[in-house]
Amino acid sequence: MNKLELAYFGACSLIALVGAIVTVGAKNPIRGAMGLLSTIIGIAGLYLMLAAEFLAAIQLLVYAGAVVILFLFVIMLLGPSAQSKRDARGAVARYVGAAAMLFSGVGGMALVMRTQSPAPTALPAAPPQFGTIESIGHELFSTALVPFELSGALLLVAVVGAVAVARGKQVDPTLLPAADAKKPSASPSPTARAAGQTKEARS
Repeated sequence: MNKLELAYFGACSLIALVGAIVTVGAKNPIRGAMGLLSTIIGIAGLYLMLAAEFLAAIQLLVYAGAVVILFLFVIMLLGPSAQSKRDARGAVARYVGAAAMLFSGVGGMALVMRTQSPAPTALPAAPPQFGTIESIGHELFSTALVPFELSGALLLVAVVGAVAVARGKQVDPTLLPAADAKKPSASPSPTARAAGQTKEARS
């Protein structure tokens, strides 16, 4: 890995890391969605570095072009009140938690670098068909056929659940039992109100 590749890897990793932190810590949902978009772009850049152009394109088209846009539509439907409550903890507790996470990450990286062999072995070169549409399609419909079909069923269940949640608790009158359907309504019907107004006018 030369200096240019190392700089590219560092830039993509930094974009993905900062976007993930913004996604988790942002109180405004719009900023959280933008942080998720940054993370997706950073991961797509890492896919490009691994010579997986198809996965990078799918990452941008599906996640950035569909999922994030769907999140934005939901946020717009919820309105400006869809914000998380103010954190009850003080600023000191938040800073201490962030410092502890940073220290843990740096310590873990130092431990991994120390236990790593001084002369790492070179990784084998990727096969010519690595990351292409043909190889991914072959894997999906041969070794991963059952998980692929199960993921389609899971998406169908998610769509049905989303429709059920969007419809709310409205009950179709035709689905009510006969006893409930025969109960008189508390408010008079428009026909009864019109008949009453006619009688009052004649009197």
